[in-house]
Amino acid sequence: MLATAAAETGIPMVMSGSSLIRLEEVAKAAPQSWFQAYLPGEPNRIDALVDRVAAAGYQTLLLTVDTAALANRENNIRAGFSTPLRPNARLAWHGISHPARSIGTFARTLLFHGIPHFENSYATRGAPVVSANVMRDFGKRDHLNWSHFQRIRDRWHGRLIIKGIMHEEDAAIAVGHGADGIVVSNHGGRQLDGTLSPLKVLPSIADHVGTETVVMLDGGIRRGTDIIKALALGAKFIFVGRPFLYAAAVGGQPGVLMAADILKTELHRNMALLGVNSIEEITSDLIAEV
Repeated sequence: MLATAAAETGIPMVMSGSSLIRLEEVAKAAPQSWFQAYLPGEPNRIDALVDRVAAAGYQTLLLTVDTAALANRENNIRAGFSTPLRPNARLAWHGISHPARSIGTFARTLLFHGIPHFENSYATRGAPVVSANVMRDFGKRDHLNWSHFQRIRDRWHGRLIIKGIMHEEDAAIAVGHGADGIVVSNHGGRQLDGTLSPLKVLPSIADHVGTETVVMLDGGIRRGTDIIKALALGAKFIFVGRPFLYAAAVGGQPGVLMAADILKTELHRNMALLGVNSIEEITSDLIAEV
């Protein structure tokens, strides 16, 4: 639903390597999609995954580099959502008290796809979400370094983007190793407790490498005004995550289309109220610290 709606609206869709749908199916639904990889730990598995993504027709590969260690996501624990997924009384109550979700999402998934697997962590199919072995797909990657990125750069012939940059020196290293773009991101605030917001570090990174590569941003984008703030502070492109996920969960593909229209309408309205006629006119002059 996300990929098809994105294609209909002309918005690039980034498919997560943690998705439960095979990357080949998404590429068929929306050929302009990007693929976001959580790299395996072994060089031969990295090569195989890169080759699989290329064979599926993706033109843009986005590498996530801020998952060297597994985060302590206490909100997931409080919600009873763990990896591997374990049935419990709380999840059972959620299913009983929200039958539309149970039937429309869980039951529909089982009917059309069977037990969900992490399909895209490797070149081969990953473990099912209920398997005790599923954590092998999310093992530590603290040994990965710039030599692994260079290996991918030499192998991958499309656009190569790095996501998870939060410092101008890292941005400069990424550019030096041949990155076609960087995404300023703190992983939705779910990795390092107390980390700065992407908007805080965006200006320094844009000033440092903005003439050498495409600087993009994600995290915390909820309204059209948020898009304008990011553009004014130096981003050339902005990603939106949770609003589209919520829209898909509530309204399916029509919900995603509506969410995109809401953001577009807000962006255009706010540009009019600010007195600017084009994206190029959105500059730091529109920003004031209070």
